[in-house]
Amino acid sequence: MIEVPVWLDRLAAKAEQHPVPETLRPPAHGGGRRAAVLMLFGEGPHGPDVLLIQRSSRGRRHAGQPAFPGGGVDPDDDGAIGAALREAAEETGLEPAGVRVVRTLPELYVWRSDNRVTPVIGWWHTPSAVHAASPDEVESVERVPIAELVDPANRVTLRYPTGYAGPAFKVRGLLVWGFTALVLDGALRAGGFERDWDPGREEDLPPDVVNLAARG
Repeated sequence: MIEVPVWLDRLAAKAEQHPVPETLRPPAHGGGRRAAVLMLFGEGPHGPDVLLIQRSSRGRRHAGQPAFPGGGVDPDDDGAIGAALREAAEETGLEPAGVRVVRTLPELYVWRSDNRVTPVIGWWHTPSAVHAASPDEVESVERVPIAELVDPANRVTLRYPTGYAGPAFKVRGLLVWGFTALVLDGALRAGGFERDWDPGREEDLPPDVVNLAARG
């Protein structure tokens, strides 16, 4: 059995118990398409990191947004876990054999795409080369160190045109916002990684990002 680092085991256990934000609670009527994302943590040259993709600006859904690898659960998948691993392999060239699934988190609802998303936390015990394996869907792939995500200099509160404001991360040339930022924010806080930062440091969602988001 592949051992999971203590820090990741702790993060996964506490994230599972973390309250689901009101904005991400699945609707009571039970609608929405089943989907899954892979929150893949590894040990990189700069310490613990997480795998993120930047979706293609040509995509129909969430164009241009940084995200976890993932997508819809297909009938042939072995549930959310199978879908998360399959999608990650298709989008990044990831070798699933190098991943140990740690646990799944409570289902979250993304209203814009009408998806009920199950986050799957994985330990990348044997990293493989990754790249934008599906150019129509993915523009780039990045292993982002947790130390950079929690650096107060890289954290902002992002104001949306709707009036909502939420956490965001500015790392490696990426603006991580929306669903992915909310999930990361909760997981890193639950795992004890969060550092004190200034939530009053606010910025507006950039116009180019607004325009891309409005397409899907």
